[in-house]
Amino acid sequence: MPIICSGNLEKNLRSGGLAGSTGDWKGADFLNSIQDIWNMVLDKMRSELYETTINTWFDEVTPVALEGDTLVLHCGNDFKRSTIEDRFVGNIAASMKDIFSTDFTIRLLSDAALQAYQQAEPAEKKPKNLFESDEFTFQNFVVGPSNKLAFAAAKAVAAQPAEHYNPLFIYGDSGLGKTHLIYSIAHEIRQQRPAAKIVYIKGDDFINEFIEAVRGGRNQDFRVKYREADLLLVDDIQFVAGKEETQNEFFHTFNTLYESRRQIVLTSDRPPQEMSRLDDRLRTRFEWGLLVDVQPPDLETRIAIVKNKAAQLGLILSPDVVDYIAKNVTSNVRLLEGTVKKIKAYRDLLGSELDAESVDRAIHDMLRRDNEFIPSPDTIISEICKYYRIDEAAIRGQQRDRTIVRGRQVAMYLIRRMSNYSYKDIGKEFGDRDHTTVMHSIEQVEQRMKKDSAFAETVRDITTNINAKK
Repeated sequence: MPIICSGNLEKNLRSGGLAGSTGDWKGADFLNSIQDIWNMVLDKMRSELYETTINTWFDEVTPVALEGDTLVLHCGNDFKRSTIEDRFVGNIAASMKDIFSTDFTIRLLSDAALQAYQQAEPAEKKPKNLFESDEFTFQNFVVGPSNKLAFAAAKAVAAQPAEHYNPLFIYGDSGLGKTHLIYSIAHEIRQQRPAAKIVYIKGDDFINEFIEAVRGGRNQDFRVKYREADLLLVDDIQFVAGKEETQNEFFHTFNTLYESRRQIVLTSDRPPQEMSRLDDRLRTRFEWGLLVDVQPPDLETRIAIVKNKAAQLGLILSPDVVDYIAKNVTSNVRLLEGTVKKIKAYRDLLGSELDAESVDRAIHDMLRRDNEFIPSPDTIISEICKYYRIDEAAIRGQQRDRTIVRGRQVAMYLIRRMSNYSYKDIGKEFGDRDHTTVMHSIEQVEQRMKKDSAFAETVRDITTNINAKK
């Protein structure tokens, strides 16, 4: 029966000495069995109890599961179970605390309770993370020439974490499968090593979490979370570039994990050498392992992706419809899969036949011949507010704070560039500002981008985040 590991237990696996304070993955293998943990508990109790006591009262006890901060045991003998509950639960809990450095609740099940527990178990065990579900796995990833190397590298990392490619750095445009690959790595490792501490975070969320930790005086908790991970996955790591304190924190986190031989996997929209604001210390470390890119899929791969997604959704598409989708959605895997989902919804809601004509009607807004994503002004403004950490009402209002003005100008620039709104329409988004004000703001951004490479990269980062909303 698998171990379910959560809460304080995950925070203290390392501090309790498990999985090797050296970070040796092989040292974590014993945690794959709940029986191994129970054997350790019995060994601990032998230092406090006589061997005859252990043999008399625990010979009919079997471990069931480690569920969060609860050790679940079974004893079919009512008399022994009652005696253990009255006299020895404290010894078991103390032994668990010695092993994991956290408090545990001990739960003893009778035969009837065990049967009820096992019947209820599937409904109770819901995945907490996307990588714990069966959606993002290596089996569901469609491999083609554009991603073959990245797929092989991800498989190798999942098979032998921290042995060959550490860090693994996957880069490429949004929507090409980078996140699917790192979820697959986590899923595979979780299957093989249930007790492994896996941490996934997006680059911009890492920044925000670090800032909040500093403000709240929770620096140590923040460091424990990331520096004691067995597997650290960071999506869109490019966002830490230019953030001096965040880069310094991540530098030390990286060193701690790397030196203790724990796996790091990073994704980005560009290789490290193209991050002009990235600290040189981080750039060299990102290049220590293996850099692999993912490119837009070719036609054969796009056809395979459409078929694969349709099969997952229980949708039968004719070859003509598959070809039609694959030839019209050419650069983005996420959009390909979204297209198939929309077709299924169209069929389910309207009961229409799925020929090329009905497909075109169903997804005409998604089938742009140049695959251009046109975000709404609300989407652009929301992402800029998140990046600059300013309020949306402020950016649309009249405040003249320097950061707010800068965010407002960038918003106007990106709305014009990405949506092709008229100057007048853009002005309406910001309190009916005059079109000349909008033009001036856009010119200010364009001029500064030419002179200031760091600012230009900031605009590029925000654009990447907006495109990730496809």
